[in-house]
Amino acid sequence: MAHLKQTPALGPVEKLVRRDKLIVLISALLIAVLAAWYTLAGAGISMSMNPVWTPDYALLNFAMWWVMMIAMMTPSAAPMLLLYVAVKRMGAGADQAVWLSLLFLAGYLLVWGGFSLIATAAQWQIEILDLSMGAMMPLTSRSIAGAVLLLAGCYQFSGIKDACLRHCRSPSAFLADHNQPGAKGALRLGILHGGYCLGCCWAMMALLFVGGLMNLYWIAGLALYVLAEKTLPKMHRFSGVTGAVLITSGAYFLISSLIN
Repeated sequence: MAHLKQTPALGPVEKLVRRDKLIVLISALLIAVLAAWYTLAGAGISMSMNPVWTPDYALLNFAMWWVMMIAMMTPSAAPMLLLYVAVKRMGAGADQAVWLSLLFLAGYLLVWGGFSLIATAAQWQIEILDLSMGAMMPLTSRSIAGAVLLLAGCYQFSGIKDACLRHCRSPSAFLADHNQPGAKGALRLGILHGGYCLGCCWAMMALLFVGGLMNLYWIAGLALYVLAEKTLPKMHRFSGVTGAVLITSGAYFLISSLIN
């Protein structure tokens, strides 16, 4: 009787390679969790009333912003990231799927690093002009807070917001239109996706100045809203409701600042 050929048992490395999606998901979640922990720990910044903007302090604030963006935005990028690793797993470079996916994530987070640089500059101006109650604290100017709320509310109705949100909500269409091979392609694709994500969410992130940069309820609320808007079916229809609430709140702040 002919002996049946037995399939050799998979080693630990081969088993790990077959779990690409799990590896990438755990990596992304670990990055988000560590970033959230750093944010919860206060990012090493003192809540002083009169912070001195030295280069070291500016760098620390930039790091705080970027880490906070990583914690808030990485979960909403997970569906795109997992689809990307699945697509790469079926291509010619299947053995590089995990590496390319992490490069994609790096490109995505680089875009939010750029936003963090702008946000740090805005925070610098707010604090040196004494428009907040101290480092990381909400705006004290009701008129400026109202203007930020109005801007965020009006942006909810803009065509740019809608177009960027469509790209974020349709990972398969995005990859079909823009997928590129190789490491450079992965990084560029991550940057492109990050650009659409930034175009969708920058106005909501500006609300951190209104609620306070260390207001953990405000941070969690914005992060959950962004995640829901990108992933839940028909959630984008509530953008108008959100916009109306923000515009109403902004008008109230502006009117109250004029009365008082």
